[in-house]
Amino acid sequence: MAETNFTTITEFILLGFSDNQKLQLVPFMVFLLIYLLILVGNIGMVTLISIDSRLHTPMYFFLSNLSVLDICYSSVIAPRSLIAFVAEIKTISFTGCAMQFFFFCIAVSCECCLLAVMAYDRFIAICNPLLYTAVMSKRLCKLLVTGSYLTGCTNAVVQTTLIFNLSFCGSNIINHFFCDVPPILKLSCSDTHVIDIVHFTFSTAIVSVTLLTILVSYTYILIAIIRINSAEGRHKAFSTCASHLTAVIVFYGTAIFMYLRPTSKYSMQQDKIISVFYTLAIPMLNPLIYSLRNKEVKDAFKRLLERKAIFQRQ
Repeated sequence: MAETNFTTITEFILLGFSDNQKLQLVPFMVFLLIYLLILVGNIGMVTLISIDSRLHTPMYFFLSNLSVLDICYSSVIAPRSLIAFVAEIKTISFTGCAMQFFFFCIAVSCECCLLAVMAYDRFIAICNPLLYTAVMSKRLCKLLVTGSYLTGCTNAVVQTTLIFNLSFCGSNIINHFFCDVPPILKLSCSDTHVIDIVHFTFSTAIVSVTLLTILVSYTYILIAIIRINSAEGRHKAFSTCASHLTAVIVFYGTAIFMYLRPTSKYSMQQDKIISVFYTLAIPMLNPLIYSLRNKEVKDAFKRLLERKAIFQRQ
């Protein structure tokens, strides 16, 4: 029998953005600044939600989990990239590459599910406000978040197992700054046709189901807002979901463009730039979107500053 699980490569070389070390300083500074903003913004969001009792609602419970995911999946990518920029350590072990992809896959899949869960939460809040407390119970919220993580883990286990059981017996240079599907599959000397189908099917299924949930939820939300008589009431109802809708458009627009394309359409140089956006820029933008466009978060931050000022005076 032919041996289909034979691997001669024990490590990969992540090419990054350039072979010229002199050109590494600019991307290093950009990556470092973005990563610090991600940590400060998302840790700040989680902390604010945890210490302000007025934010102990389902929507902010989901938002705190979204912030944790943003921290996690940017941390899977950014530190390793920063080391490569300054230390010229571009190698990553075969196992390390598999683990990086595994945790990244979990985080991205979970984020899709959480955005859908948050859309459902807004649907209940606006379309059935009298039943909101009863429907969005603590038990249901925990189940929805657990289901999101289980979906992400299942997707990651299947894809990681299939991809990293391929044979890699040629070049070990990954033309990317992290271990993503398209550049890894280009290095395999196995037939990747089945893997392409599985990857496309799983990615399409997760994006389609969650995006359909979001579209249906917002269709009902839009109908409910149109039926509100007062302009002030319509504005208030829409403002409660404007931040989430902005995050959805940014995240799904990038994900669809990046992954739901035939393999023949991939351009590594173009995709590296896009990858920076969805691995680092989106986690940085999310806390800004939810804080700058959310009155409750801004009010909570003001209360925190007021308490700090009173404590300092004492």
